[in-house]
Amino acid sequence: MTKLSNETLAELPNGVRIPAYDRSKLTPGIVHVGLGNFHRAHQAWYLHRLFEAGINHDWAIVGAGVRPYDVAQRDKLLAQDCLTTLIELDPSGKSAEVIGSMIDYLPVEEGNGALISKMADPAIRIVALTVTEGGYYIDPVSKGFDANHPDIQFDAANPETPRTVFGAMVAALKRRRDNSAGPFTGQSCDNLQGNGAILRQTVVSLAQLHDPKLAAWIDAECSFPNSMVDCIVPATGDKEIALANDLGIDDAVPVTHENFRQWVIEDAFCAGRPDWNRAGATFSDRVHDFEAMKIRILNAGHQVIANPGEVLSVKTIADCMAHPLLRKLFLKVELEEIVPHVSPVPDMSPEAYVDLIDRRFSNPEILDTTRRVAFDGSSRHTGFVLPVLRDGLTSGTPVEGLALVEAAWARMCEGTREDGSNIEPNDPFWDALTAAAKQAKDRPRAWLEQRQYYGDLAEQPRFADAFDRWLSLIWADGLEASIRAYVEH
Repeated sequence: MTKLSNETLAELPNGVRIPAYDRSKLTPGIVHVGLGNFHRAHQAWYLHRLFEAGINHDWAIVGAGVRPYDVAQRDKLLAQDCLTTLIELDPSGKSAEVIGSMIDYLPVEEGNGALISKMADPAIRIVALTVTEGGYYIDPVSKGFDANHPDIQFDAANPETPRTVFGAMVAALKRRRDNSAGPFTGQSCDNLQGNGAILRQTVVSLAQLHDPKLAAWIDAECSFPNSMVDCIVPATGDKEIALANDLGIDDAVPVTHENFRQWVIEDAFCAGRPDWNRAGATFSDRVHDFEAMKIRILNAGHQVIANPGEVLSVKTIADCMAHPLLRKLFLKVELEEIVPHVSPVPDMSPEAYVDLIDRRFSNPEILDTTRRVAFDGSSRHTGFVLPVLRDGLTSGTPVEGLALVEAAWARMCEGTREDGSNIEPNDPFWDALTAAAKQAKDRPRAWLEQRQYYGDLAEQPRFADAFDRWLSLIWADGLEASIRAYVEH
């Protein structure tokens, strides 16, 4: 095997595509916080394609992180000159390429001094983030800024040495304002409807806590474009590293991904941007419609199958789709209860998108674990599933399947599978969820009394009564019998 680095690119096996540009000539224009697999298979890939086309070489990425677990990722990437092997997995075959759009990774340190200094550099014109749906300090019920979170309180009291990426952004923007360096664009790349607006809310609200004049300047001068991002990217484990090894590449952090990408972006960049459209991205003023389709059909659809899949010991999303009952559950909930609340977008109806997602989820080459998709249900259900449920209650469309999905989540959070094995903690609020799930085993309404997730839904009889019936049936007869009762009704 060849250890991945700048010096060894020419030694990689034939058939592995390597950067065709001189990486030493790249200069930074973007700081990206959250160097997980999704970013490297998605946003970094688009930029890599532009570099391959010989353009935008002043927009290279500098990576960053603010959590202790980012240290190991930094060490691995720096050891291979920030190169990443992308392995495309498709039933028709595998292919691999090495991308080089990231050129550095900042130190991960208390107080985030290096990150603040880099973001304050006038050469940096975009600060982008993939920090997960639950990382924006949003109150799950009001959807407003959670000013009482301990991290936020710390940053408000220590604005020069903040704990969060948002505090670091505020500190860097203060320097830029004071030095007449101008604003930068804040770009969320997370699966949140209105992700740019949410990022604006978090940054401006945090600044408001300690410097209202700075908050007003940020709100007036910075831009926060909304976007929709889409590519199925499994977590990297031993199997993914072995795939890279089989190709002859010693890569500590390879990334596998499907043969599909989509990026729809609002064209609102206060300090310029790369020509991502020339690499296949779409600039549109209809981002909301694109993201609503994706979040409601794909992301909510993931929760439809992942929670029961965990309880039934189904290992991957493709395996869930191969399970006759889980695929029927997916299609019935999608077509009868989700599609009525999704608008078409150019060249794609909601029904056609369900068919596309059916094929993508069913790709057996993508080893996307059920556990990964079921992670952080407290954010994913409130963000992806419950808004559709509320629309169904308002409009009078069916909600029985969505009530079953919520009951399956409650059953999963009880912490055991039907084969008797334990489900390891899989949510930032796992202990509280498990306590509520155990109470709900005998009194289902106890689950819905978690108002931080369900608000007043416990008081909506059409949903609450259905939830009670489904959870009681799940505990009495099992999950498969409950799903069969729904799909055969």
